Amino acid sequence: MALKYSRQREAIKEFMMTRKDHPTADVVYMNVRKEFPNISLGTVYRNLTLLSDMGELLRLRVGDGVDHFDATITPHYHFICKECGAVTDLELDTMHSIDEAAGESFHGRIDGHVTYFYGTCEHCLKESSS
Repeated sequence: MALKYSRQREAIKEFMMTRKDHPTADVVYMNVRKEFPNISLGTVYRNLTLLSDMGELLRLRVGDGVDHFDATITPHYHFICKECGAVTDLELDTMHSIDEAAGESFHGRIDGHVTYFYGTCEHCLKESSS
């Protein structure tokens, strides 16, 4: 069954395509409601979940208790700042060899992996040294 077109879903998708900071549903909601004042947070969250289930967005669970969303769906790594909570993409080649290494001692099929790097971002390091 084909998915019914939704202007609100398209607006959410278009907003996400402009972002590199991995926003939460709240951030998406606050921005999309400028165009759709009657949209609810629940509608935004449902559409973000649907888009991630369809493979059009990534849903990131980075340990801060809220989902972050990413419009870059190609395999890549993320850095999470322990100070400010910022989630950023890392410029790092995807390590496909880790899938092969994990598969050597696993009797199933490994299709990929998710890796988060944690530390302190450049901005927070500068702030703490001031």
